[in-house]
Amino acid sequence: MSQREPRRPRYVDHDGFLMPMGFPVEGFDSGLGYRAAPGDIFVATYPKCGTTWMQYILWLLVNDARPLGPGEALTELFPHLEEVGAEAVRALPEPRLIKTHLPSSMVPWSPDAKYVWVARNPFDCAVSFFHHTRGFVRHYDFADGTFADFFECFIAGKVDFGDYFDHLLSWYARKDEPNVRFVTYEAMHQDARRAVVEVAKFVGGRAAATARDDACVQRILAETSFDSMRRDQRRWSSERPPGMPEFVRKGGVGDWKSCFSPEQAARLIEAFERRTAGTGAATLWPEILADVRRYARSADSARGPYDRRT
Repeated sequence: MSQREPRRPRYVDHDGFLMPMGFPVEGFDSGLGYRAAPGDIFVATYPKCGTTWMQYILWLLVNDARPLGPGEALTELFPHLEEVGAEAVRALPEPRLIKTHLPSSMVPWSPDAKYVWVARNPFDCAVSFFHHTRGFVRHYDFADGTFADFFECFIAGKVDFGDYFDHLLSWYARKDEPNVRFVTYEAMHQDARRAVVEVAKFVGGRAAATARDDACVQRILAETSFDSMRRDQRRWSSERPPGMPEFVRKGGVGDWKSCFSPEQAARLIEAFERRTAGTGAATLWPEILADVRRYARSADSARGPYDRRT
């Protein structure tokens, strides 16, 4: 029996930077040239690290906890810089709310803009990114791809928006700057109220005023809960073909266990330790990393459940 050829997602390679198919190259180039202005609020993440969750929290904070109305889409009100380009961002009402997946070295920078950076452990990130890539068939042509296929791309940094560790380390180096607020996805999951209040204080202005009203905070927590965000996903994303993973899929911590084999876990742990050595980033997620190390040492299974098609 012949061995199956590995599948790889399809990307647009723009000067060595991988992007989803259909992603406008001119928007990317234009976005890089945007000049950040005082009052701009950026949400910066590696893909599948809590981007939409934090975007909606911030949208609600600067809009008096008013939920998105019928027909409103977060993608238009809080657009992706490197997709829509500089002109579309400049046309936004102030304070401009801007999403980016760029490493800090490529993000338009101003000491008078605010940057909320959200990081997620690489194990859950990889699993969520795999499901995301399968689900957007027209962007990646990867509907029949397996986690084993995607893992090889992820650990090599050959996925859209580049290497996970390049992104992590670039932003970690700036996390203590006065106009940067660092939060982990796991901390948001553990105490969403605290995350909302602290981000509001950091942003200031209307966001801080909204967070001083407990009824508004309660509305924000309800609106940004997993059950709420899983409804009417056209608010966050274009529709996916039937049978494909949803854009908001699980929203938890620890889903890496559904996909990783012990061998894959060991390889990504080694990469994490090697890439973060000598930096404070090495101390992130100690409980998750301890759990992964225990699993990596196990001999219960030589293959993860997603080594087959899902």
